[in-house]
Amino acid sequence: MQFTLTSPAFDNRSDVPLRYTCSGEDISPALDWQGAPDGTRSFALICSDPDAPRGTFFHWAVYDIPADRSSLPEALEKSVTLPGGLSQAENGFGRPGYGGPCPPKGHGLHHYHFRLHALDTPRLVLADTSRCEDVEAAARRHSLGMAELVGLFER
Repeated sequence: MQFTLTSPAFDNRSDVPLRYTCSGEDISPALDWQGAPDGTRSFALICSDPDAPRGTFFHWAVYDIPADRSSLPEALEKSVTLPGGLSQAENGFGRPGYGGPCPPKGHGLHHYHFRLHALDTPRLVLADTSRCEDVEAAARRHSLGMAELVGLFER
């Protein structure tokens, strides 16, 4: 089975609904996955926008997601720690948790890459003040495989 990441809110390479952006409610979308590689001990999710004017902008990182999970609910709390042992990093807006798509007005279409890494470790050893970039670097070192969902948005 292929490792896949999906959302009930939007399809791959389609528009992110307004409610999940800074122009709407700015809440995180629900996500589902299946087909994790054998040996997966946890997951880490990173959302980034490579089309940002100053280079890749990070919108969200959730890590230490237990291997027995196969989804994240909509509207996760915007805090460093979450029930179930999950952690969230500081996003590019300087806050923990999800910060939705918010490209500059008139800048054109942006691509939001939600990447879920299946990891060979039960926890990533990171500081409580970790940024999304730190989570991505640590996840890459432990990644057994990655599933991706791309959302589109422009203002």
